Amino acid sequence: MMGRIRLAAYEALEERNLVPKRQSHAHNFLWVVDFPMFSENEETGQIESTHHPFTAPHPEDAAALNAPNLNDSFYSIRSLAYDLVWNGVEIGGGSIRIHNRQLQQTVLKDVLKIEHSHLNHLLEALESGAPPHGGFAIGLDRYVALLCNAASIREVIAFPKSLDGRDPLSKAPVPISEEEKRIYHIRVVE
Repeated sequence: MMGRIRLAAYEALEERNLVPKRQSHAHNFLWVVDFPMFSENEETGQIESTHHPFTAPHPEDAAALNAPNLNDSFYSIRSLAYDLVWNGVEIGGGSIRIHNRQLQQTVLKDVLKIEHSHLNHLLEALESGAPPHGGFAIGLDRYVALLCNAASIREVIAFPKSLDGRDPLSKAPVPISEEEKRIYHIRVVE
């Protein structure tokens, strides 16, 4: 969505000759980096992970996680998350993951203040010595939409949803068990 907004803004500037005209056959790629590691939820005021709670902090900012009064500095901590933008449209993203048990526990317990006992297996694995690692994924539907010059990913999406949000092929979403609700802290209010 933000990619489309950036593209529309640039096109408006092009029409006014305020920026150079783009060539339609150009392939302009851009990496977006230095995302904030944490942000404040506008509704609850709680600190949340901007990307996900396993994203590593930027090495220059990692020491701030051990600051005595973290609440004053958590907005300035950058993460090692990244997005790939092609001609103004985000087509993929990823991050470097936390590979240190103490740092991961600090993020979960002290910063995000979330229950993490169900992640003990992860913390134990990190304690055993995980190498630095990360991930990246391209949104196939976005990529194909750009390749096909489609106006929307809805024109190329492999598994479109019906008007009620269901996937006719897989019948998703399906009810989840009470155990799954407990693990993921889901509470159904009727």
